[in-house]
Amino acid sequence: MVNPLAEELQRGRRAAPCSLVIFGATGDLTHRKLVPALAGLKRDGLLPAGFAVVGFARREKTDEQFREELAAGVAEHGRTGAGEGFDALRESIFYHRSSFEDGDGYAALGRRLEAVERELGTTGNRMLYLATPPSAYSGILANLRDAGLSQESSDRFARVVVEKPFGHDLESARALNAQVGAAFAEDQVYRIDHYLGKETVQNILAMRFANGIFEPLWNGNFIDHVQITVAESIGVEGRGAYFEEAGVLRDMIQNHLLQVLTLVAMEPPVSLASNHVRDEKVKVLHAIRSFAPHEVAENTVRGRYTKDFVGGVEVPGYLDEPGVSSDSNTETYAAVRLEIHNWRWGGTPFFLRSGKRLPRRVSEIAIHFKRPPHHLFANNDLSPNILLLRIQPDEGISLRFGSKVPGPDVNIRDVRMDFRYGSAFGRESADAYERLLLDAMLGDSTLFARRDEVEEAWRIVDSIHAGWRDFHPRGYGAGTWGPEQADRLLGAGRVWRRP
Repeated sequence: MVNPLAEELQRGRRAAPCSLVIFGATGDLTHRKLVPALAGLKRDGLLPAGFAVVGFARREKTDEQFREELAAGVAEHGRTGAGEGFDALRESIFYHRSSFEDGDGYAALGRRLEAVERELGTTGNRMLYLATPPSAYSGILANLRDAGLSQESSDRFARVVVEKPFGHDLESARALNAQVGAAFAEDQVYRIDHYLGKETVQNILAMRFANGIFEPLWNGNFIDHVQITVAESIGVEGRGAYFEEAGVLRDMIQNHLLQVLTLVAMEPPVSLASNHVRDEKVKVLHAIRSFAPHEVAENTVRGRYTKDFVGGVEVPGYLDEPGVSSDSNTETYAAVRLEIHNWRWGGTPFFLRSGKRLPRRVSEIAIHFKRPPHHLFANNDLSPNILLLRIQPDEGISLRFGSKVPGPDVNIRDVRMDFRYGSAFGRESADAYERLLLDAMLGDSTLFARRDEVEEAWRIVDSIHAGWRDFHPRGYGAGTWGPEQADRLLGAGRVWRRP
């Protein structure tokens, strides 16, 4: 059965022939996400007829060895039918061995691409995907520029896809953007955040701007506050050394949650053209002020999970995880209260929280509406209406409201109207990377972060980190919803949703 992405794109947009070069082709991202996504696109007939994949990495292997490894990754991680798509794609996949620092390797890559283009008709269009640690970006970008592989012309494109993290603070983000800008023009750059490829995240704009019942209420006159939650039930899972460098504020809130916030809060764009949408997202970030150091304690909560029992099994605390320093000051939980200082949202708080070792893996946006100004039903304890957008694991939208219970008495009870993608459309949603890879081929940058957007997000996060220098994370038991101080962050009369 054709998936929704296939149906939409087969009605209109078609990608031009191109080659996709994956730097770091033997890594986990390539095997778990990128190639399974390409196989899914191929299965649905969404890749152009002239298409090739060239893996670039330092290990010695043949084209066939590379294909075999990728086939195993697709079998394990691909969605339904991806294996069939990979079989059709297999002979268009090649391997190029070189280190990232070797300039001669890039010259040889150029010759290899020319041969592939003649063989498969990819017409000279090239997408260059940096699926490597950020420490390798500088050398790759410089070598691409020096080899002429970043140049495009009126009849062929050259685009670079950059994976997060986009720096670890504002200064490093600016330095990275300068490195990218030295090799590519901004309209050639696609900074990818897979969260923006999820169906429910994309549906925020459709729900707001395609339905007259929501947009008139989408402001501080009717909305009391907004909660955005990204919770994980697992710990750092062997990534302690990486997490020590990042922490949950940098790893999740700086990109995923702030990206979602901009879509929830933005003004209607002039059109759905990519820069019109991204202009409005950046305006939201501009309207969030940096924190003064003394404001951080009042508007944020920083936590770290401690040893506890989860499902009857004792799990270690963060400080006992491999790769974590015993005197670490890294947080595994963060909750932040933000205000958007503009006409639509003035005085309406947005609460963002993310953490590890929480009770459930769940990502959601909860729009809490204000209570009616006069309580006609005085004997009923009425809950506020909530519009809930579920990003994962059960993608969908629900609306909670009060309804009279059948019977002679006037009793009001919460009920819920529920929409789920799986049951409503009867088909599997495309993987986020499928959407984003295809958009990059199409030259549609709507769901990719722009340079100024990245830097504005880091400005906000840096001001929080500056205030955190003076206090340590608060402990919370593994399997709980975080430090108790997070409940007080919401203020009187508000509570966190417990998904």
